[in-house]
Amino acid sequence: QVQLVESGGGLVQAGGSLRLSCAASETFFSINGMGWYRKAPGKQRELVVAHTVSGGTNYADSVKGRFTISRDNAKNMVYLQMNSLKPEDTAVYYCKVTAKRAILSLLYDYWGQGTQVTVSS
Repeated sequence: QVQLVESGGGLVQAGGSLRLSCAASETFFSINGMGWYRKAPGKQRELVVAHTVSGGTNYADSVKGRFTISRDNAKNMVYLQMNSLKPEDTAVYYCKVTAKRAILSLLYDYWGQGTQVTVSS
């Protein structure tokens, strides 16, 4: 089973920046999409950004202009650059990759275990 591991979370002051990383344990045969989600205490998990090969990239209104998703195919990595962080960005952040593991595999959503981001005011 492919594993995704997030890193880069931590405590930062409002206005600061963090870059989250998501590493896949192996190379996928093909990737249909990737994204970052977050879950704050007492709230439902919400989409931060979703990128699909066919549909482009969609950011939540709350992070537009501040967050940027990127990918390094050679390293099997997905990143989330977060700038101008706000206290309301505090949450556990999860990466998701929708991919085929092998040529005959079905598309599957792979999730990481999450990394905590805390923004102090």
